[in-house]
Amino acid sequence: MPHNIDLILTLTGGLFAALVCGYLTHRLGLSPIVGYLIAGIVVGPNTPGIVVDRHLAEQMAEIGVILLMFGVGLHFHLEELLAVRRIAIPGAVGQSAVATVLGLAVALALGWGWAAGLVYGLALSVASTVVLTRVLADNRHLHTPTGHIAVGWLVVEDLFTVIVLVLLPVLLGDGGNVFVALGLTTVKLGALLVIAVPIGARVVPWILTRIAATKSRELFTLTVLVIALGIAVGSAKLFDVSMALGAFLAGMIVGRSDFSLRAATDALPMRDAFAVLFFVSVGMLLDPSSVMQAPGAAAATLAVVMIAKPAIALVIVLLRGYPVRTALAVAVVLGQIGEFSFILATVGLKLKVLPDDGAATNALVAAAIISISLNPMLYRTVGPVERWLRLRPRLWRLLTARIKSPGLDLGPSDAERPADPRFRAVVVGYGPVGRTLSRVLQENGIKTTIIEMNLDTVRQLRANGMDAVYGDASRPETLVQVGIADAGTLVLSSSGMTAGAADLVKAARELNPTIRVIARAGYLRERDSLRAAGADEVYAGEGEVALAMAESFLRELGASPDQIDRERDRVRGELFGGKPTN
Repeated sequence: MPHNIDLILTLTGGLFAALVCGYLTHRLGLSPIVGYLIAGIVVGPNTPGIVVDRHLAEQMAEIGVILLMFGVGLHFHLEELLAVRRIAIPGAVGQSAVATVLGLAVALALGWGWAAGLVYGLALSVASTVVLTRVLADNRHLHTPTGHIAVGWLVVEDLFTVIVLVLLPVLLGDGGNVFVALGLTTVKLGALLVIAVPIGARVVPWILTRIAATKSRELFTLTVLVIALGIAVGSAKLFDVSMALGAFLAGMIVGRSDFSLRAATDALPMRDAFAVLFFVSVGMLLDPSSVMQAPGAAAATLAVVMIAKPAIALVIVLLRGYPVRTALAVAVVLGQIGEFSFILATVGLKLKVLPDDGAATNALVAAAIISISLNPMLYRTVGPVERWLRLRPRLWRLLTARIKSPGLDLGPSDAERPADPRFRAVVVGYGPVGRTLSRVLQENGIKTTIIEMNLDTVRQLRANGMDAVYGDASRPETLVQVGIADAGTLVLSSSGMTAGAADLVKAARELNPTIRVIARAGYLRERDSLRAAGADEVYAGEGEVALAMAESFLRELGASPDQIDRERDRVRGELFGGKPTN
């Protein structure tokens, strides 16, 4: 029983502290990750007040690591990486190598040793996926050239980190002959890839197709979690590789199927809860008094993360011939560390190569909190800094000397301009109404994305060259994935989503306050709730039927066109409260 109490106290205390601190940091305009790390400090053993069981928190955080890696694999698209490979691959490799060397130099200067320095340098070399995508999305740059480069760069870093997680136990553990151990690991890894990828690419979609046919959200969510955890544990037990790698492969397998978006929206919210515990468990490692007594390690770490890393990225992007604004944006958004840094540090602690006194983890967590807090604010200075540089002709000529074509160096307004929202629409449902509206929109030059829960319909639409996704539109994550923030119109054409229609409209309004929402309601009584939620126009099926029938009767009775118009307006007023346009 005491163990159960400790478990509940750890779970409740950690999540409650994360909720409070995350909310406060969000209100201050900072990343909630900062709040979660601070929450770990608050409930940790190095500060007064409530103290939760750190070992239990770390065990629960292991699930968070698995699900984080599953999410990385789920969103990994080789095509996107290949599109920016000429800048992302050399950029990520070059920056990671230099940052690792600088981290190693810091560790050696502090007397931590070569092994600790290697792990520490690697931890400083990788940026946070969560922070980077959040900053880009908040500034509406995620789907611009800058966003594509930064995300591709980060994908290479993530892949590099996955490989490092596999090799570190071999290189730094007690494996005897390093080359023999490395060879065995390579063979096991190859066997895992040969078995998991070809077989998983057939078996996993087959399983998910059967489960999706049940139309049970709970079963689908459970299936995705079992696949993620099962492949992760199986990889560790059968092939002796890290569970993180197994989870990454599981994410890749699901991500290449038709279920990637629904898996992300239905199953990964659980990832967020466990990931919060991961950040809390990392924050519990920080001893504020130690940082205050020896601030040199934290300061040196922060210098590598926020000065050296952005400077390296800036030089690499400029040398590859990209515009100054793009180089500045990529450099700034990569100037932080996050979840993978802590995963690497955790591995270093388990391998007993990082200092036992917590000096490395203290410096790492302190640098993470500061860099994550400042990164969104620094990103907003990219435009002013570029304008300032333009006023220095000599410096500007130096920075733009290697731009491949003057046309690449677009002005600050054109370089990051998303597609015109007037020519983008999202249609929910592809029944008779959705099919007709989609055809009309496309025939008039409007790029249309269709969200549909019928998998066969989605596959048929894609085969016909149409942009369709399989997912639940009532989930905000689905709306984010289809780019609702850059759309001009949202059409709710489905008649089967009465319960969640109002919530969907509210979510769309939060993501895009200026979007025009046209909604279909089955009954007149649903109209007011949809209008209150933010729908601009609501068409109720029974009201439109009444209007059509009334018009038919009048025409049959020989009424004139003017009489029909007057009677139609009167009936419309009775049905829709005097709003003739609805």
